[in-house]
Amino acid sequence: MNPQNCTLYHGGLKGAETAFGENAEKYGVQEVIFTFENHRLNRERNTVLLGVEDLQRGDISMELASRMMNRTYYETEKIRKVLQTIYHMVNKGHQVFVIGTILDDDSVKGGTGWAVELAKLFNRPLHVFDQNQTQWFTWKEGAWKEDDPRICYNTFVGSGTRYLSDHGIAAIEQLFAQSFEKK
Repeated sequence: MNPQNCTLYHGGLKGAETAFGENAEKYGVQEVIFTFENHRLNRERNTVLLGVEDLQRGDISMELASRMMNRTYYETEKIRKVLQTIYHMVNKGHQVFVIGTILDDDSVKGGTGWAVELAKLFNRPLHVFDQNQTQWFTWKEGAWKEDDPRICYNTFVGSGTRYLSDHGIAAIEQLFAQSFEKK
């Protein structure tokens, strides 16, 4: 893979998304950050400000999101905009990489879990680094399987927890190094 032909999509938040962005910059991968008005970013490189119409294209019933993720999401404007923004990231990026925690019900903890559920729904190649297990997993045949993934598509999503561990940082760094190593 030539990193100059690749684009990373993310939300510019602290933690995993910032680490994905820093590695993209280091390797010469293009970076696009989706955001909405008055959303505080930790990284502001090549941002795309989503307007009302854009956000509505990614709209979903909070009841449906709650059901898909086996948790309760209350109707708040900010949470809705975050979920709508995640839709744009997953819709643009073919392969999805997430740093977080896989729960017993196969969902992923926190808002990050919405990117995972959308990737499953859109049938995207999906990889989660579980910080508790310090291991990458790939969603295959309806289950999480241990894996050692590489960036294999020109467009990809990097998302995850704001509480990035040293293992999570190392996983992102290794992902980029192994995907774009010089031959």
